[in-house]
Amino acid sequence: MSKHLVFTVTNALNYDQRMQRICTSLVNAGYRVTLVGWSYPESPILGPQAFEQVRLPMKNRSGKWRYIEYNYKLLSAIKKLKPDLIGAIDLDTILPCYYIAKQLKVPIIYDAHEYFTELEEVVRRPFTHWIWKKVEAFAVPRIKYGYAVNDSYVKLFNEKYGVSYEVIRNATVLKPLPEQAKSEPYILYQGAVNEGRALKQLITAMHQVDCPLIICGKGDLYESLQAYTAEQGLTHKVQFKGFVLPADLVDITRKAHIGITLFETSGLSNYYSLANRFFDYMHAGVPQLCNAYPEYIRINGEFELANLIEKPDVASIAAGLNRMLQDADYYHRLCTNALKARETYNWQAEELKLVRLYKHIFEAH
Repeated sequence: MSKHLVFTVTNALNYDQRMQRICTSLVNAGYRVTLVGWSYPESPILGPQAFEQVRLPMKNRSGKWRYIEYNYKLLSAIKKLKPDLIGAIDLDTILPCYYIAKQLKVPIIYDAHEYFTELEEVVRRPFTHWIWKKVEAFAVPRIKYGYAVNDSYVKLFNEKYGVSYEVIRNATVLKPLPEQAKSEPYILYQGAVNEGRALKQLITAMHQVDCPLIICGKGDLYESLQAYTAEQGLTHKVQFKGFVLPADLVDITRKAHIGITLFETSGLSNYYSLANRFFDYMHAGVPQLCNAYPEYIRINGEFELANLIEKPDVASIAAGLNRMLQDADYYHRLCTNALKARETYNWQAEELKLVRLYKHIFEAH
């Protein structure tokens, strides 16, 4: 009988391309996989996947009570699923995963998608920051197996807690690029519309940039940024599309002229990040405006595919975008290098490491 892997996330599953990739790869490797998330009455119907999907209905929509409610429901949900291994995706589901794994005597793995305690929205709330640091200090040293999305995160966890985690980047699946008709150029931001993404600076910079901006995604700042865009008189230039299904987002990304991967530096998670969208733009052959942070500098040193800026302020963003729009030779070089880089950085390479890790865990148990 196939080993049953249960993973827990704090979203409604529909738009989580990263976990869809991971779960599908593990199903293809012969495992039975269940992905657990939450849902609200307005959550879209789940699409078919190769893995099983479970959503827990929620009443609380934000703040500490949402996490308390979800973690409480996870305790019974995970136990009922009778897993052979439990995967906690980020710190916000780690406690119920840890306790049920201990109770059932099954292995647990920590997927450090982000450096959670150093997220912008966590760092700026002192009490919340203190709580999550306590959770991390309790749980992470007690979990033997884990992986993170880049070398910087792995090094941080090793130095802080002595754990030896694997690096499994969230690279995009390598697929042939179809020929497509040229459309009017636009700049694309895809991802969470949350704090720390320099989105207000990006929108403000559009006063100086002769190209429309499309924002795909939602988050805590979505409505306030829509209002700010109207206040700035930029609704003709900035379009908010909200949540976009992964299949539709692929097409929007491929047609983009420039991608945006920007973070502010108020938390170490941003400074050491290696964002999902970085690989999505790369695989679409789309040059991007990006921070000069360690992981991006490292890859850009191998393949110059992005225009790196030191600070995501309005002036730097506008200048960076205008260089890419106005310097045709520079832009073409970035396009060419992005297509070269995707041959090295792709999910086919990363999933080999993923499958090898899970095989090792079960051999050890």
